[in-house]
Amino acid sequence: MKLKQIALIYCLLMPAVVFALTADEIAQRVDARDDARDDGDKLISTMEMTLIDKNGNQRIRVMKNHSMDKKNATHNVIFFISPANVRNTAFLTYDYDASKLDDDQWLYLSALQKTKRIASSDKSSSFMGSNFTYSDMTTRDISDYSYRIAKESKVRGHKVWIMESTPKTEKTIAETGYKKSYMFVRQDNFVVVRALHILQEKGKKKYLDVKKLELIEGIWVATEIEMKTTQDKKLLHKTLLKLSDVKFNQDLDDSFFTVRRIEKGL
Repeated sequence: MKLKQIALIYCLLMPAVVFALTADEIAQRVDARDDARDDGDKLISTMEMTLIDKNGNQRIRVMKNHSMDKKNATHNVIFFISPANVRNTAFLTYDYDASKLDDDQWLYLSALQKTKRIASSDKSSSFMGSNFTYSDMTTRDISDYSYRIAKESKVRGHKVWIMESTPKTEKTIAETGYKKSYMFVRQDNFVVVRALHILQEKGKKKYLDVKKLELIEGIWVATEIEMKTTQDKKLLHKTLLKLSDVKFNQDLDDSFFTVRRIEKGL
């Protein structure tokens, strides 16, 4: 039986124990759920990213996402399909499990035929003009944060813990751009369905909202996500991300996740 199945049964049969979990234990359950994908490895999906400015003007980008779990890391490649000015631009990530290792990221700019390695100092920057940063494109290492349960609430009818997450070091703040975050964790499946990030810039905040969550091949997948940035309560920019054609256990191998491969195009 897979870890996520055990966790779900545990939630259903022993709610009193689940509600007694500490903040650190909840964070560990969220992390374990993210890692429990041995039966849902080698993911391919289509992604549509809509960029919306403060005046409501929109730009749409279509991408193909590829992901494969390794023993100590997750490898991920995103190829841009359209529009024409970003076609064949590609983004490669090695998301390491060990906190002592900095995640590796490379961006291939097709228009310039040049590959740029993303430095740690650049990871709080916007990913391709979106509200997501390069740091957002990797998973958090839970040991880099202190947690507490701020309160309990509901999101779309589901009970959640609102978890306050505070970086332990200035290095983590610099890489993410976030001084503090509030993560809304569903109590029945340990999925983060909403988040509020407090940025370093005065009055600036980012709001993440999972608009649609689907169970695909036994795995919870956020198929519609909104991320918006505000300053002093005024909207600055918004990004809508939609996933479709989500398929696991596809024909992928190590050779697909290399700098040389992303420079070839899809």
